[in-house]
Amino acid sequence: MIAKKWLPAVMAASLLLCYAAPAPASAESTPYESYNYNYWEEAVPAPAAYVPDRTLSGKDLGVGDFLDPGDMVVAASGLIYIADSGNGRIICLDSDWKVNKVISGFDNKGKAEKFKNPSGLYVNQEGNLFIADTDNGRIVVLSPEGDLLRMIEQPKSDILPADFKFIPVKVTVDQAERVYVIAKGIFEGIMQFDKNGDFIGYVGTNKVKRDYTEYLWRLLSTKAQKAQMALFVPTEFSNIDVDSKGFLYATNIDPGSKEPIKRLNPSGEDVLKRFGYFDVKGDIRFRISVGPSKFTDIKVLANGMYSALDANQGKVFTYNDEGDLLYVYGGKGNQVGTFKIPAAIEFSNGNQLVLDRGKGNIVIFKPTRFGTSVNQAVGFHYNGEDARAVPVWKEVLKLNSNYDIAYIGIGKSLLMDKSNKEALKYFKLGMDRDGYSVAFKRYRREVMQEHFGTFLTVIMILVSGWLAFRLFRFWRRKRLSGRSRQASQNLKEGKAHEAGFH
Repeated sequence: MIAKKWLPAVMAASLLLCYAAPAPASAESTPYESYNYNYWEEAVPAPAAYVPDRTLSGKDLGVGDFLDPGDMVVAASGLIYIADSGNGRIICLDSDWKVNKVISGFDNKGKAEKFKNPSGLYVNQEGNLFIADTDNGRIVVLSPEGDLLRMIEQPKSDILPADFKFIPVKVTVDQAERVYVIAKGIFEGIMQFDKNGDFIGYVGTNKVKRDYTEYLWRLLSTKAQKAQMALFVPTEFSNIDVDSKGFLYATNIDPGSKEPIKRLNPSGEDVLKRFGYFDVKGDIRFRISVGPSKFTDIKVLANGMYSALDANQGKVFTYNDEGDLLYVYGGKGNQVGTFKIPAAIEFSNGNQLVLDRGKGNIVIFKPTRFGTSVNQAVGFHYNGEDARAVPVWKEVLKLNSNYDIAYIGIGKSLLMDKSNKEALKYFKLGMDRDGYSVAFKRYRREVMQEHFGTFLTVIMILVSGWLAFRLFRFWRRKRLSGRSRQASQNLKEGKAHEAGFH
């Protein structure tokens, strides 16, 4: 009896547990939490934009284990170069991830030269390979065939100290063939060389603001205490990349910097747009024990987008050209898709690649439906095709209804299309006060123009009615006044007549 009595309840509970149990992991599951920040700088869950597809190590490629790999670059031809720093070689792969060649050195006028801890790579449009041969103190430029074209060695200049030692770690080249180098111990900025390899100065010096509390403390400190205090010197850059317009994107090695990412024009001025809800600095909220984001590499993408690699937390932050954080992926750990010591980020055939120095491998991330849609919508907007961006943004909202940037994107498109009233709704949903203000002003002007004739007619009718009413009151007062005077006159005449009779 008791078993029969409780049987329905047990079955109902079992059914409930079946529905409540988590679903099996999908093909796009990730070993890290995917999120973004809202208007109030709160981290809210979001679909993953990129998911780990696979990893590749030196052993997988048949060239032996990588040893402290320092950099990676993808050429316009599709070739992928990896600086296997610890082994003193450059591994070249084709677009199918097959080894194309291994560059361990080069011929210098009949003398065999070897690399020593090559830490930075760049390939220009001609396919020439620029190598920051760090411990040899030089920049080596090789042709696509591996022939030596030129070298940039110890520069000479009046602005360099006499004991200066050239230790290049990162290199990039613009369309004018100017070579930009980040070197160890250089606090004045990024070193700049002309196409002949002559040093022509610095660009993008990091400005340091004094901490006046510390300055006051220094005045009151002893010599021993002053010696232990940090000097007021600029911090170093950690990496650089260049876009199609010749602007340099540079990351700052200081994790506490207010501007850890800069976009430098030819004059060295920072022109990075920061129009988003919050600063372009990676994680807005973080554990004190972990610390803020510390960017170790940056990759300029298509349509004004760029991805920055956070070595401190093992994450990739991707922004659009206006400074909006589009998505975040990655993390620290031992699973596929997480990193130990991330060193470099690249882009190839729609995938993002991250070189992990700690694990000695490359992680290949493929875009999800969400990531593909966001990239596509951003591209449409960047190229002025806002009408084409709207349906893509709506697709994004189906995947993530909390994605403020999609609401703002639709609002901007509607604003361009002069659908100001509808744009108001989307700007409000996206918490874009500036956009809402512009749409409201335009909508108010639109309403005034549309109803100006009716408004003017009503005003004229009201004014005419008011004037008629005033005239009527004036005429009535005049008439009543005339009657009053006549009655008064008649009364006087009547009294006079009566007095005569008596």
